[in-house]
Amino acid sequence: MPEVTVAIPVRDGGRLLAGVLDALAGQTVAHELLICDSGSSDGSLDLVRSRGARVLQVDPSRFSHGGTRNLLMENASGSRVALLTQDAEPCNERWLERLLAGFQLAADVGIAFGPYRPRAHARPAIGWEVESWFRSLSPDGRSRVDRLEERERDVAAIELIGRRGFFTDANACISREAWSKVPFREVPYAEDRVLAIDMLRAGYAKAFVPDAAVWHSHDYTALEELRRCFDEWRGLREVYGWREPGTPASVARRLRGELGAVRRRALGEQMSPAQRRATLAAASRHHVVRLAGALLGSRADRLPACARRRLSLEGRASFEPLALDSTGITPQDEDSGQ
Repeated sequence: MPEVTVAIPVRDGGRLLAGVLDALAGQTVAHELLICDSGSSDGSLDLVRSRGARVLQVDPSRFSHGGTRNLLMENASGSRVALLTQDAEPCNERWLERLLAGFQLAADVGIAFGPYRPRAHARPAIGWEVESWFRSLSPDGRSRVDRLEERERDVAAIELIGRRGFFTDANACISREAWSKVPFREVPYAEDRVLAIDMLRAGYAKAFVPDAAVWHSHDYTALEELRRCFDEWRGLREVYGWREPGTPASVARRLRGELGAVRRRALGEQMSPAQRRATLAAASRHHVVRLAGALLGSRADRLPACARRRLSLEGRASFEPLALDSTGITPQDEDSGQ
């Protein structure tokens, strides 16, 4: 068997899954393809089997982001397991080769990941947002390694909320040896962020490989975007204790900064005045909706379960904070002004 497994959780992957499988078929590194399906009804099972995948199946009621990925890791044959989602398509045939190179950066690397790039049809504001975030992880475009020194390993989770602690399992590779000691937690959301915290605290390093990119962006409606952001910021609240600042001044400052960046990018793209106005209007709607979702999601603990379910893109009604710190208290909990 190949020493590398590519593992993907799937449910009704459709044409995007077909694109992912096509991209994997051309990789320069031989690999096992392992799929965990949780109730597809659109032909995805037949598709992955026709591509030679080994298939696991779980009942949709038993699916969880962390638990299903643990199942994939447990059943993988490779000593390294690359994780994708069904809509994250490797950008070129060297994706897996480059991702694996992250483990050569240092002997203590336990997890490696690469960036997203917006799909060709992505709206400008969404595409620029994706590009800007991943560029911020390595401004010089070089691979980087993050770790915690031994004296830092009890640092509060909220101190890892930015670049140092970021990790995504939509485009990642994990050492099975490291995973055997630090598995995913069976959490409803943000299982990748939690894994990164646990890995760093356990003494493993995290590698970011800018050249190992996947095509991955979403074309949500305004309502879907709001609900997606609700889920994301609820996850940040559950994992880090982060509550998005909600004072009028902080909201205005956030929107001014986001729209200023869009305006500068539009000017740099040499758009016509009409194109700039249309792009800025679309970006204004996008960022207002995202901020609304963020404000609601990071205050999900204050909402009734029925409201959380209606606001969630995943239909999840729960709020399940993690006690990742010994005190369980973060600066955000102490700030009653937000």
